[in-house]
Amino acid sequence: MTEVKRRKSETFESLLRRFNKRIIQSGKILQAKKIRFLEKQPNKNLSKKLALRRKQIREQKEYLKKIGKLIEE
Repeated sequence: MTEVKRRKSETFESLLRRFNKRIIQSGKILQAKKIRFLEKQPNKNLSKKLALRRKQIREQKEYLKKIGKLIEE
């Protein structure tokens, strides 16, 4: 835990600035961001299933375009 003590006649803004600087230097911000935005990798079966679904949708759209039932944008 990062700790910063207030010096004599130090303003709150400078104390906060010093605290933020210490936090950034310690690497806690980067570590928290890595954890926050980490996405779990889907398992193989799920990823294969999703890939097959995308392929089916793509083939269906191509077929509808071919027969003229799907209007191209």
